[in-house]
Amino acid sequence: MRFTPNMTPYLNGFPPESLQISSIDTIPEPPLNENYPFNKELQQVLYGKQILLENLLNPLNEIHQHFENGYISYRKGITKTKVKTVCARCGNKERSLFASFPCARCGEKECTYCRKCIMMGRVSECTPLFSWCGPEPVHERKEHPLVWAGTLSPGQQVASDQVKQAVIENKELLVWAVCGAGKTEVLFEGINAALAFGKRVCIATPRTDVVLELGPRLKAVFPGIQVAVLYGGSEDRHTQAPLTIATTHQLLRFYKAFDTVILDEVDAFPYTADESLQYAVRQSRKETSSMIYLTATPSQNWQNECHSGKRNFVTIPARYHRHPLPVPSFKWCGNWENSLKKDKLPSAVSQWIKKRLDNQKQCLLFFPKIDKMEKVLTILRKTYPKIQAVHAEDPDRKDKVQMMRNKEIPMLLTTTILERGVTFPNIDVAVLGAEDRIFTESALVQIAGRVGRSAQFPSGDITFFHYGKTGSMVKAQKQIIKMNTEAKKKGLIDY
Repeated sequence: MRFTPNMTPYLNGFPPESLQISSIDTIPEPPLNENYPFNKELQQVLYGKQILLENLLNPLNEIHQHFENGYISYRKGITKTKVKTVCARCGNKERSLFASFPCARCGEKECTYCRKCIMMGRVSECTPLFSWCGPEPVHERKEHPLVWAGTLSPGQQVASDQVKQAVIENKELLVWAVCGAGKTEVLFEGINAALAFGKRVCIATPRTDVVLELGPRLKAVFPGIQVAVLYGGSEDRHTQAPLTIATTHQLLRFYKAFDTVILDEVDAFPYTADESLQYAVRQSRKETSSMIYLTATPSQNWQNECHSGKRNFVTIPARYHRHPLPVPSFKWCGNWENSLKKDKLPSAVSQWIKKRLDNQKQCLLFFPKIDKMEKVLTILRKTYPKIQAVHAEDPDRKDKVQMMRNKEIPMLLTTTILERGVTFPNIDVAVLGAEDRIFTESALVQIAGRVGRSAQFPSGDITFFHYGKTGSMVKAQKQIIKMNTEAKKKGLIDY
């Protein structure tokens, strides 16, 4: 695709003066012609999005008419200078993640494209990103769309009020809530206020399984509101909905779409490790918008910002059942890797497991590496044949987790894949090799957060077996103790 200097687009038969869009210095923004009979279906597809031509069903001449009448904007997919190359869709600036090729679409022998977001369609020097800049689609407003009969704990209520205020005032807020505090319910009133004002809301999370869990819950409490659930392969990707639940990857398709963005599990992989996902969240927001972050384990930098007054935050330091968080204990177990080479488990670990299984208490045992976990599985199955192990690439992962929920498995060995997002009502948890660098402060707090989540079983044992204490272990323990102290001072726990 090429454009003449006056922005007339051509798919073939290029005039000699035509250019790649990246070579045009300034792309004009024609004024809105309010008398133009715009295509409402095109509005539905493009509003709040940044889309490639191949994702649009409309003919190019119709799209261009909308551009000339001020309803559609063209943006450069790739911006190139002598110093750097930038992808407008994903924000990629890494030289190694760009490549050039002879392009049949623009006829250039070398057309640079972004490899970082190629899975969502190729963005290259000749690629425009199409967005809607005309009037917003009209959504029917409901004065009070929330239908929920539940009640909030005092700690949840304080956070809920602040979330609602941040939404109304278009501010940023971090909700620092302990594992199992009931973060989703804290969002209801804020979402309700946004929808009542006619605002568009997005709840984003790094993980597909969380999106799939949140979809039915939010549809149930906002029954009169259309909810779009977006993940890889989702059928809702062209749905214009007042409330969107999406993986952070899906936000790469959005551009100035949402009045309120709620980012769940802000500390979770891959969001923390991938700058393009952080860029996608920023791009998906309108210039005037609210941003709510949710986490049980903010980074050390964010914790420092909270304590120094640089970041607006609210804590929920207690679970709804008013019991303190179980505090991890440290247990030295010697050179456990050497023990495994001799087909043995450290005696401290063996005793911990035996005590639980003899008393029919379900337990989780976390490992830093798959090979070590599988070695332990082989050792334990000689005595306990029903034990299972699970990791990220395990095709039976979901089935094994469900078997654990059904109490068909007495014990599950796992990597950090189960550090968050799963609840078993009555379990004890241990980590073998807690000194490994994969067990960050955040990971260890999340792992400890698997214990005592249920009101029927609010306590339990969490043990870090180690071959040398680490700063992460100490910080995780201190963070949990600090939350319990704060909860006690605020009268949020009874014990």
